[in-house]
Amino acid sequence: MGLCHRRRDRYPRCDEYTLNDIVKGGELIMLTLSGPNTYYDYHGKGLGVHYLLCEKLAERLGVTLRVDVCRDTVDMLQRLRNREGDIIAFPLSQKDLMGFSECGEHWAVSKENPELVKEVRIWYKPEMYKETKREEEYLLTEASVKRHVYPFMLSARSGKISKYDHFFRRYAPVASMEWTLLAAQCYQESCFDPKAHSWAGACGLMQILPSTADHLKLPRDKIYDPEQNIAAAARYMRELQAHFSDVGSRAERIRFALAAYNGGAYHIRDAMKLTKKYGGNSYRWKDVRKYILLLSQPAYYNDPEVTHGYMRGSETVNYVEKIMDRQSKYRHTKWK
Repeated sequence: MGLCHRRRDRYPRCDEYTLNDIVKGGELIMLTLSGPNTYYDYHGKGLGVHYLLCEKLAERLGVTLRVDVCRDTVDMLQRLRNREGDIIAFPLSQKDLMGFSECGEHWAVSKENPELVKEVRIWYKPEMYKETKREEEYLLTEASVKRHVYPFMLSARSGKISKYDHFFRRYAPVASMEWTLLAAQCYQESCFDPKAHSWAGACGLMQILPSTADHLKLPRDKIYDPEQNIAAAARYMRELQAHFSDVGSRAERIRFALAAYNGGAYHIRDAMKLTKKYGGNSYRWKDVRKYILLLSQPAYYNDPEVTHGYMRGSETVNYVEKIMDRQSKYRHTKWK
């Protein structure tokens, strides 16, 4: 009898691991590599066409999907042999597929699990890839965020950015930020719509995810409350700046924190490591910015220094620069 290297608590020993076992276990384990079309973390949610397709497969099976990102193709294939995953959701070459059953979009399943192979082949249709790609492209547009777009400045004449200025003034010290910068960030997140909601689940003026709200002790039933949403975001910005306490310049540290608010601190740390590796100043935004952008290229997101893979770096860089530019405009207004 062969030893299963996965789920040792549920299935300590077995000759085979079947589709029925997966359904009973309630989890489909997807093996893949990081990349724009395979899998990447985006605001706390998984994206990548192969991931989204596999998510649909898991839904069809009535189970949750778990993603294990592997180091390379060899690692991925070995894990499938060791039964540490159920399916490789990655476009494999015919050479790599030798010894495995091909299904889906050049995916692989162990030949020891013919029921899963059959199920995937029944489910998958070639047109699904393009359809799912279009769905993903929509999710990455501003149209996927449900919000009303308010003016970025309510009234320069009366000295008002928005009707939430008193909250920005109140909680900016918590964030160690100028209140106009907090306002500029808020506009970038929601266009000052307190009811804004994204497909990823981000809520309210500062687009706080429910999981982040839990971490910040913001009750979920208060997540759309303007004051509490802004107050929680201010606490989060303070936390992110503390995470980058090794960045000596306060002005630089704020840029790093803004980037982390949008793209995740782990990706920014990856970019900092690349910056240092290639001779730049890893504590200067101008230098790190370059590698945040380069994390969208395989040569960089597959670099041994990188631990969190691909990121949509252009979005994060634009996020920071639009906020700083908007604050510059606010600074030239005389506030009452």
